[in-house]
Amino acid sequence: MFSIETFKSGALIAGTFAAAAFALEAQAAVVPQSALISSSSYYTDDIGGNIVTTGGDNAANVGLSSGRNDDGFMALNLGFSVSFFGNTYTSLYINNNGNVSFNNGIAEYIPNGPTGAAAPIISVFFGDVDTRASASGVVHYRKDADQLIVTWDRVGYFFDGVARADKLNSFQLVLRGDNYLIPAGEGAIGFFYKNMGWGETRDSDLEPLSAAAIGFGDGAGNSEVLEGSNTTSLFAAVSNKHIWFDPNLAPVPPVANAVPEPGLFGLMGLGLAGLAIGRRRTAVS
Repeated sequence: MFSIETFKSGALIAGTFAAAAFALEAQAAVVPQSALISSSSYYTDDIGGNIVTTGGDNAANVGLSSGRNDDGFMALNLGFSVSFFGNTYTSLYINNNGNVSFNNGIAEYIPNGPTGAAAPIISVFFGDVDTRASASGVVHYRKDADQLIVTWDRVGYFFDGVARADKLNSFQLVLRGDNYLIPAGEGAIGFFYKNMGWGETRDSDLEPLSAAAIGFGDGAGNSEVLEGSNTTSLFAAVSNKHIWFDPNLAPVPPVANAVPEPGLFGLMGLGLAGLAIGRRRTAVS
């Protein structure tokens, strides 16, 4: 019988081989941390009910009404259309590990940036979230007309074989459909962070620390990531901050701020093919 550590390590190795198949010749854009805007709240505190998982890997707890799980996901019909990397979707998966994806649920818990999964992905804070500890909150979702809000509210993490809640993260995704009338200063996709207490996860003390990632991936290795992704200081950089992205995945500056320097954000978005990817950290050493 597999232990938790063995099971998770095996899943990670399998995920690494899958990622390697499409990571070659990948392109990436980097969003500077200066695009983050100071704030101390979610976009909305009306976060809806908790997810109930429909699939996943280790301790996914499929069908458990409380939504407590590790590496699980939930399939969801949106009721509206979302365009992402040139494709249009009407459904997605809410993944416990800090992201949502299209086409497939994602149980992977250590990213190679958001490109560490073989599916189009929006990573709000792609890390090893574990909500099984009683002191941990769970993942919530609220679906409105042409808008989805997903909230990882005071969630714990997996470390050295244990679901932990001594430190908690609170973050929220706002995802708007193609027909949503976007107010000035907002965007089609929003990431909101309240207090972020953890950034490092690890299966066991025999393995290296791993870190989270924030950004977007198309499932074929192309990505747009926030500066500092895959470093253990990322959680501190985004704590009590938020950021909006326009439909082309370019950061939206505050209304009162000056227009960004020409070319800075123009490099970002769907046209990633001209950007050379730098040296990337693999999912495991």
